[in-house]
Parts: sequence; structure tokens; C-alpha cells
Amino acid sequence: MTASSDLGAFLRACRAGTEPESVGLARAPGRRVRGLRREEVAQLAGLSVDYYTRLEQGRHTSPSDSVVEALAGAMHLDAAAAAHLRDLARPPRRGAGPPSVQRVRPALHQLLGSLSEHPALVLGRRTDVLATNRLAAELMTDFDALPARRRNYVRWLLLDPAAREVFPDWRTVSAEAVGTLRLDAGRHPADALLEQLVGELTLGSEEFARWWTERTVHQRTHGRKRFHHHLVGELALDFEALSLPGDPDQTLFVYSAEAGSTSHERLTVLASWVADPRGQQARSPRTGPAAQGGGEPDPQGTRRSAR
Repeated sequence: MTASSDLGAFLRACRAGTEPESVGLARAPGRRVRGLRREEVAQLAGLSVDYYTRLEQGRHTSPSDSVVEALAGAMHLDAAAAAHLRDLARPPRRGAGPPSVQRVRPALHQLLGSLSEHPALVLGRRTDVLATNRLAAELMTDFDALPARRRNYVRWLLLDPAAREVFPDWRTVSAEAVGTLRLDAGRHPADALLEQLVGELTLGSEEFARWWTERTVHQRTHGRKRFHHHLVGELALDFEALSLPGDPDQTLFVYSAEAGSTSHERLTVLASWVADPRGQQARSPRTGPAAQGGGEPDPQGTRRSAR
């Protein structure tokens, strides 16, 4: 799909998802149109209906920054959706080569390993899993035990049945992750590996195909997720997503539990089990023997991706 058609499709999705009342318009009796009409968006943004129609139809490919901001304000887009709209409206860069290979700095590996009481991992472009510490690998899955092409967070969520057991709120977690991948697609429209991933997920997951078509975007900053682990039961963990200096496409996720809570007690138990050499030898039935053959842990207790 071309950049202009992506822009038009996203505008149509935003328009359909914006209720008249949310932008100060009265709903006429008997109105059957879902969301806003084109002429309503144009009026709210201060544009001609013909110009806005050409944007939606992909016949105009380079709206100015002021037009993009006017459209975002007219439909009351949140920060993630507005950023995605700006990405889609950005003129394509000529001669842009493939994205460089992402690598995690040695000092960041050390930091991950030092967080022995907190699950932590680093995600890169297209939600590739670049590094995890031992506790995150135990709580979710040992990504380094997987072939390199399968070390991807969204792919694991959608194509590995075990992920549905890890997250009691699997549908919400997965839909939001797909929204994050959609954001990445806007930032890197020429990423061939992302196109391959989207094709694989579209064929392999009905849920992904539906969510991808809806074009909803989601930006991970912080929040809470529920996990289920076969040893300790359910945990409610808060997370912070930290963009890393030097590579804005790398994000460090650190999970923690509220002090004194049941989840904190259970996370402490799990961390103690992971730190026990006997626990490391008796791996989780969920990860199986293959977990023993993944990337070698370094002395700081973090697994290094082969990427």
C-alpha cells in the first residue's frame, strides 16, 4: 500500500471512529452515518470538502503541517493517533536504505541483569525482542531460545498459544501490541522485514487481520498488566516504557509490583526461584527443554540476543 493510500485509509478510520458529540456537533434525529461525515471534518478543520476528499482518496499526498494539525484537532485525536497521522503525511525519503541492525549496548545488558527483582526487556523496531533478563524470560517466554526471526513480541502474542495462558487479558494486550506495531509501520514505511511480519501475521491470525484493518494505534508509555505463572499464580504488575538515548527505536520495559501487595509477594517468590541454580535447572514446563539451548546468559544474568 502506498503512503497516500495509507494516509487516506487512516483518515477514514479516524473519521468513522469520531462521534459527533465528542467534537461538539449535535446528532441529528435518525442519523445513521457512523462517525463524522467528510463535510463535517472539513468544516471543523477549516478545509474545503474537495480538498479533504482528495486526501482521503489518496489524490493529494503532501498536506502541510498546519493541515495535519488541523485534522488532528478537528477529530480530537490522542497523542499516538496524531503522531501517526504526522508520520503518514511526511513525504517519503528518497534513497532511504534498509533500517540498520539494532544492538543492545553492553552496559544496558548489565543494567538488565542487575534488575534481579524486576522483569525487564528491550524491544526494538517492529517489537523485536532485543534482550531480556532472566525474570522476564521466566514470566513470559525465553525469546533467546527461539530462532532469530521468531524473537518478536507481537508474533509471540498472536501465534504462540502459550501467550494466551500468560496474559489473562490476552485480547486487550494483543490488540494494543498490534496498535504499537501500526505506529512503527508509520515511522518506517519502507521496512521490508515489517512488511513480511505483517503478511505472516495476517495469514496466521484472524484477530491480527481484523485489528490491523481497523488501523487503531497505541503508544506504550506506562500501565498495568496481569500475568499468570504456573508456579505463583496471577500477578498484577505495573510497567514503565523508557525510550533509550542514542536509539529512539529501542524501548526498555521494566515491571514492578506494588509494595506489600500479593503480587509483590508472588514476584519475590518467583525472583528467588529464578535466582536459585536448582530452579534454573528445572525449567518451566511452559518453556520446555528448548529453553536450555537459547542464548547463553552473561554473568550479569541477562540473555544476549543474536541480532
